[in-house]
Amino acid sequence: MIHIKTNKLHMLLILLVVMLTGCSNELDQPELNNNFAGGTDFSKTDDMIFLLIGVYQSVADRGWEQPLVVSTRGDDVNAAGDQQGLKNQDRYVYDNSFFGSRTLWETYYGDIIRAHTGMEQIGRYMELADEDGVALGNQYIAEAKVLRAILLFQLSQVYGAVFIPESSNLSDFANVTSVPSKDEVMQHISDQMDEAIPFLLDMRPNERTDLPGAATKYTALHIKALANQELKNYQAVADAAGQIISSGKFSLMDDYYELFKTPGKLSNENLFEFQYSDFGVGQGDRVSHLYNPYGPNGWTPAVAGAGAGWGFFEPSMKYVKFMLDRGENKRLETTVLFTQQGIDSIIATTSYTAGTLPSFVSPTTRDGDFLKDNARAIFCSGKHYLPSNQLIPGRTAYGSNKNYIVYRYAETLLIYAEALLQGASNSAMTADQAVNLVRARADLTPISGVTLDQLVDEKYAELAMEWGKRFFDMVRLERYGELSYEGRTFTKDKAFVTYHQDQIDEFPILADVPR
Repeated sequence: MIHIKTNKLHMLLILLVVMLTGCSNELDQPELNNNFAGGTDFSKTDDMIFLLIGVYQSVADRGWEQPLVVSTRGDDVNAAGDQQGLKNQDRYVYDNSFFGSRTLWETYYGDIIRAHTGMEQIGRYMELADEDGVALGNQYIAEAKVLRAILLFQLSQVYGAVFIPESSNLSDFANVTSVPSKDEVMQHISDQMDEAIPFLLDMRPNERTDLPGAATKYTALHIKALANQELKNYQAVADAAGQIISSGKFSLMDDYYELFKTPGKLSNENLFEFQYSDFGVGQGDRVSHLYNPYGPNGWTPAVAGAGAGWGFFEPSMKYVKFMLDRGENKRLETTVLFTQQGIDSIIATTSYTAGTLPSFVSPTTRDGDFLKDNARAIFCSGKHYLPSNQLIPGRTAYGSNKNYIVYRYAETLLIYAEALLQGASNSAMTADQAVNLVRARADLTPISGVTLDQLVDEKYAELAMEWGKRFFDMVRLERYGELSYEGRTFTKDKAFVTYHQDQIDEFPILADVPR
């Protein structure tokens, strides 16, 4: 079995940033996709891991606009700032010339093809490997399938019907005659996870010593549960999520506020996260994500010189009022950062006064960062906020060194509970127990005989601002009225973003896909 120590992994990530940047143009050429390794010596089976790390790095290397295209719809979040295409999308007015929808499609498919390239090259190593090497190759291919599934799942949530690449050979798309429906894509993802699970490690991602935080059996089970939730196959959801719960390996991090900050990196709650690092030093190489879109457009940080953001991603007033009315403290403080202008707006439109609002409803965060009033947003996302006092000295970029959580155990508990309420059965725990675990961390009293309405509210409170989960829930449950708020009008035909004109020009068949 191959193991790479954590300190060596940091250097490998740095190396791969350079390698993948240099080879990206070549990967776009169909004739090279089938011979990516060139003159590689496939008898050196220990080198298989480099291909896998390359897939991980490629999948985590998301442009700033891509998570926003996935996330910026729903009554938990408003698009702000000066990106009109994003603001239009937030109001369900889809612009087929918006660069964000183009880059989401192009880069996600580019990375899916890279995953296939990695799997195919690992297969070539396996032809010359011993028994242990074959087993390791099967594990690495299974992990690449998980990473591919994450991207394909999000693409289908955004666009509905999308293509399903089966190899790295781009000529397969030359004469496509149909586009798989969303249901077909979700079933494909579920089937892929069934193929992968037997070969994946039976441990939490943070228990891995070869690639700490990398995908395991439980990451795949969570993705399978999500795909079947989209299919409304609730028994399959309960079965997959129930396996995660019954493993006893996962637990909720006690401090919800710190879960989304440095202490929450690779916590026992996280089933998968995009990993970024400054490698513990204040200058030099880093693996990063551009968090500026989520940050305040003006602040006085506790640590002088820490960079501000752009104010593109704003919690909605509807969500803020919902949380205040529930008496939420921990989750509201974690999810929303306030300006004084935002506080004044709350007071002007509710019965709250400066004296009755919780003390954390303040322009100054508990870590001493002060948000200034600005023209772009009256609130900012706390889940994408890294306090300036958690920056490594010497680093000033907003959110530098912060991981991006994709899946976590709280969601597993809530989708499991919903599956039971939708008629599924499982003995891992009751729906009440699953919901009350999540509520207990938020310092809320337990409930008995939880209803679907209460479960939906719990997901709203817990998962807001995370990958558009609220929007996709409301579409799946056909609760369209919740999405018609603050001047917006949502109808069923607005569930999917319009394909970009560049994609339609390349694949005219997309013009005929029902939206």
